[in-house]
Amino acid sequence: MDESKQKIALFIDADNAPANKFEDVLSEVAKYGVVTIRKAYGNWKAPNLKPWEDLLHEYAIQPIQQYDLTKGKNASDIALVIDAMDVMYTKNIDVMCFVSSDCDFTPMVTRALAEGKVVLGFGERKTPAPFVNACSKFLFLDQESKQNETGLIKSKNIKSDTKLINLLRQAVEATEDENGWAALGPVGSHISNKTSFDTRNYGYKNLSSLFKAIDLFELKRGIGNSCLVRDARKNKST
Repeated sequence: MDESKQKIALFIDADNAPANKFEDVLSEVAKYGVVTIRKAYGNWKAPNLKPWEDLLHEYAIQPIQQYDLTKGKNASDIALVIDAMDVMYTKNIDVMCFVSSDCDFTPMVTRALAEGKVVLGFGERKTPAPFVNACSKFLFLDQESKQNETGLIKSKNIKSDTKLINLLRQAVEATEDENGWAALGPVGSHISNKTSFDTRNYGYKNLSSLFKAIDLFELKRGIGNSCLVRDARKNKST
């Protein structure tokens, strides 16, 4: 194993994650390093976990059996959190990855971040905002909205997403020069420092294509072919 690569622990809440998207998860996680721990939690006696069961051997995932001791309560959540805490403090792990659409893991994510870990989250669009926002990066796995030419999820009426527009404008304002222009690199870093954010959740492969799709910003090439962005309102006010 290449010791220079980051080591990743992958925890799967099989009761609350789509098995047919696991290859997408692995493809994304591979960008960060090598997965040294792979565990999936659930009641493996239940028929709804059959899709996950089929993947266990293929991807060397360790199944952790949790019986449904109380109706309406998910024992898998507790077991996953206990194991994640144990791994965080006893193993040499740089990145912790949680595959779930359940917000119960938000405190775990917050604690991992406080310990200096990068935290990746994967789930469906029904995932509660606290869990999504707590992660260093969170990617939606379902395809609820129309896809663009890249095959990635594209949200409808992106200009009407006030929260997104404000986030972009604030990031540009925080990194702009005296003429209102900001380099995309610092803009992206500023956004990542504030919240979990990935342009692919909006249907665009990178930040420049997202800005281009919103005609509220101007873009141009800077020194060294870098990309610069400016709030279009700046141009109107000058």
